[in-house]
This record gives sequence, C-alpha cells and structure tokens, in this order.
Amino acid sequence: MKTENLRALTFGALIAAVYAVLTYALAPISYGAVQFRVSEALTMLPMLMPCAVPGLFVGCIIANLIGGAGLVDVIVGSLATLAAAILTRMLRKKPLIALLMPVILNGVMVGASLSYIYNLPLFETMGTVALGEAVVLYALGYPLYLALSRSPALKKYFTR
Repeated sequence: MKTENLRALTFGALIAAVYAVLTYALAPISYGAVQFRVSEALTMLPMLMPCAVPGLFVGCIIANLIGGAGLVDVIVGSLATLAAAILTRMLRKKPLIALLMPVILNGVMVGASLSYIYNLPLFETMGTVALGEAVVLYALGYPLYLALSRSPALKKYFTR
C-alpha cells in the first residue's frame, strides 16, 4: 500500500474514533431531540482532507449504534453526516458556506427522524437540531478549521 493511501486510511480511522468517543463521552448533550454534539465540530475536516469524509461517516455510525435512538437514527443520521461531509468537501473554497451543509442536512434529516422516533413536533425538532449544529460548527468548528488550515503538517501531508 502506498504511503499516501496508508496515511489517509489511518487519519480516516482516527477521525472516526475521535468522533465516536467524543459523542459518547459527552452523551448527555450528544443524544436526544436537543443536541450539542461537540464531535460535530469535526465536520469541518473535509474542507482540509478528503479522508475525513469516510471517517466522519464511520464515526457517526459507531456513535449512533452505541447510544443513538435506534436503527432509523443510525441510518438517517449517518447518511446525513455522509451527505454533509461530501458537500462540505465540494464547497471547501467557501468555508462559511460549507459549514452550512451539516447544519441544514442534520437539521432536516436528523430533525425529521428524531421527530418520528420521539413523536415530537417536526419543525421544532428540525430547528433545535439545526440550532445545536450551528452553535457547535460556528463556535468550535470554524475556529478549529482556521487553526488547522494554517498547519504546515496538514499542508505537507494532505491535499486540499
């Protein structure tokens, strides 16, 4: 296996592990109708490295299998994360817009599934999920993106 492929696989696995551990470690604020998943700050990583896309997807699957709201949440939540990661990667040249992708997709998809699972009002649940996502992404994710985007190591090892 080429060094670049091994590095990407390793970083993708690390991202998955960190996402899952952060989500589960902060379970009281990571699960339920109102969420402030600190791990979602990592959804800015696809702007910096392509290997973050599958890493976030796998991490979300693991987190939702461990403490989520059942199979619907595992499927819908993980697909929302995958779609958001792909769109974030595609919009990487416009970081503030790219960060809207997880906010919108999780707000709609996760909000709808949690509304169904917990029998909650649809639009209110979508709104609370989107709000929690926006707070985490713009308060934690964007500053993390700015710091990492200046990292010489990332520029050396990962293509943008």
